[in-house]
Amino acid sequence: MYMKKTTLRVGGMHCASCAVNIEKVLKKTPGVASASVNFATQKATIEHAEHVHAHELMAAVGNAGYSAFEQGVAHMHVEESTDVRNDLLVAAPLALAVFALSMFMEGVPPILLFLLALPVQFWAGRRFYVRTWAALKRGSADMDVLVAIGTSAAFFYSAAVTFGLLEGSLYYDGAAVIIAFILLGRYLEARSRSLTGEAVRKLMDLQPKKARVMRNGREVYVAVELLKVGDVFLVKPGERVATDGTVIAGDSAVDESMVTGESMPVEKRKGDAVVGGTVNGNGALRVRATRVGSETMLAQIVKLVEDAQAAKAPVQLLADKIAAVFVPVVIVLAFASSAYWLLVAKASFDFTLTIFVSVLIVACPCALGLAMPVAVLVGTGKGAEHGILIKGGDALEAAGKIDTVVFDKTGTLTKGKPEVTDVVAFAKADVLRLAAIAEKNSEHPLALAIMSKAGRVPNPSRFKSIAGKGVKARHGGREIAVGSRRMVRASREAEKTAARLEAEGKTVVFVGVSGKCVGVIAIADTLKEHAADAVAALKRKGFNVAMITGDNRRTAQAIAAEVGVGNVLAEVLPAEKEREVAKLQKKGRNVAFVGDGVNDAPALARAELGIALGSGTDVAMEAGGIVLVRNDLRDVVNAINLSRYTLRKIRENLFWAFAYNVAAIPVAAGALYSYGILLDPMVAGVAMAFSSVSVVGNALLMRRWKPEKV
Repeated sequence: MYMKKTTLRVGGMHCASCAVNIEKVLKKTPGVASASVNFATQKATIEHAEHVHAHELMAAVGNAGYSAFEQGVAHMHVEESTDVRNDLLVAAPLALAVFALSMFMEGVPPILLFLLALPVQFWAGRRFYVRTWAALKRGSADMDVLVAIGTSAAFFYSAAVTFGLLEGSLYYDGAAVIIAFILLGRYLEARSRSLTGEAVRKLMDLQPKKARVMRNGREVYVAVELLKVGDVFLVKPGERVATDGTVIAGDSAVDESMVTGESMPVEKRKGDAVVGGTVNGNGALRVRATRVGSETMLAQIVKLVEDAQAAKAPVQLLADKIAAVFVPVVIVLAFASSAYWLLVAKASFDFTLTIFVSVLIVACPCALGLAMPVAVLVGTGKGAEHGILIKGGDALEAAGKIDTVVFDKTGTLTKGKPEVTDVVAFAKADVLRLAAIAEKNSEHPLALAIMSKAGRVPNPSRFKSIAGKGVKARHGGREIAVGSRRMVRASREAEKTAARLEAEGKTVVFVGVSGKCVGVIAIADTLKEHAADAVAALKRKGFNVAMITGDNRRTAQAIAAEVGVGNVLAEVLPAEKEREVAKLQKKGRNVAFVGDGVNDAPALARAELGIALGSGTDVAMEAGGIVLVRNDLRDVVNAINLSRYTLRKIRENLFWAFAYNVAAIPVAAGALYSYGILLDPMVAGVAMAFSSVSVVGNALLMRRWKPEKV
């Protein structure tokens, strides 16, 4: 039988167990051979018979209580976060009103509380009932089941009291506040996941929308999607290259840093390859297309980002792990304890109902629902205060497991732009000033570095740029030449000095006056301030530290020695960066990747934790789980410290939330009734509130966190 593969975007997942549930439903669909659902990317990949249509698969997902789309991932996440936000806008003010009236005002008519809580329970909280019904049909239980049963028990018990069917206390505030807080957590999750689609979209935006193509001897604009292999297109100064190709005419320097990580623009002439999306310098190029559409390097980078994100292990939040066992146990205990009192102890129905409601109320997952979002809110707020943006629970969980930190070189450990580092004169001449005069009319990055160092200089009387060699100029009756060995004939002394500087990973420019070499200027991408401090601090904490770069090996080794990194991977292309991270992972390493460029996006996505610099590209920042706004590498250490601290607080919160329930449930079930101790619904509500207060209080202690002095 011929099999085909369909990929759907799934909405409504909030934990790894959701992905497992959807997989089970899809696998039971007739004609489906296999199904894989990834919570991190919100994708379902299904292998199925040809006669099975996508709408049947989407219907199966819908029957499980979730939604499925064939449209773009970013659009799906916008819909999901908007849906949760709208419910939250209903639940939050009404829950606050119910809470305030219940806690701070006496004599409030119960019917008023009922009317305020009603839309929270059955409109804003309808998703919990839908998914509970779907879960029960599957014979499983998750957090939604406990939320639905727990809040329903509180609401319906309160409603029975309100309408005179029972005597007791009201718990409308508990039910409404629980729903509002859990919706807040779901909204934050949905917003965080929307960044995945943004990263891919911004990568695609780097490709020009149109190309200037030669057709029948004339220039015409065509959509890039319509380009064919063999088409000849023009690239004017400052424009992006339309697609991958080979230069057939023209000379220019092309900035390829977005795909190679190489900080220096690369000279291009006839026969050289160019990459789509890279930025042309000050020359015009005529290029023949060699790869188009999905075959281009940019398209391959997009695919790498998507594949790397899909390869991440599904995030399994601790609250859901606990709930997977806790929920069915609580439900069984509630029914079992009430059945015991009714059938064995021959207690009254009112007493039995009190036992049932008490167990469910004290077990209601308010504290479990608060454990993660409150800690994340405080932790991320504290991080933002210090220029560290943590995108959510995924990054926190990953930071707790990291043992290896891999740095990109260009723009991450280094400044990403050339600077003059050495000026060596072989005669009585102001070498830097002479070079700056000659380069004043040039826009080459090396020329800009020289002029930036020299300051203001006079204009030359004559200027000529020679592609691939350098420049010639005339000033004060003398001819000045600046460039490579092909432009200036170097003396033995100059060659010896140049060799020493080049061994340090620097680019050497020769300066000649009237045919004689008078000096050399060394230019390099210099190390960022505090880069060495950050590396040293990570090594002291026991992390394995590595550096990866698209630069040549000599330059990479020189920077690595200066910063204190022993493990160096040089001349690595974008796809290889991602593969190198994958190799480390196969060796059992948990990797944090620190980068700033488009070429880093696949590696940022592949790593357990991507840390992007705020000074870098939007794509890198979207692909990273943590963004360092201040561009200070010491914040890599602080980001990991804060993430681990926040994760520890989440675990503590979950422990206390769970511990209160474990201790209180037997009391609520009547285990101590023979000693005159009974946890009635009112006391159960207080116990539940106390567990929530302890969780919030523990999270607020995080406000004392301060960055480490690196």
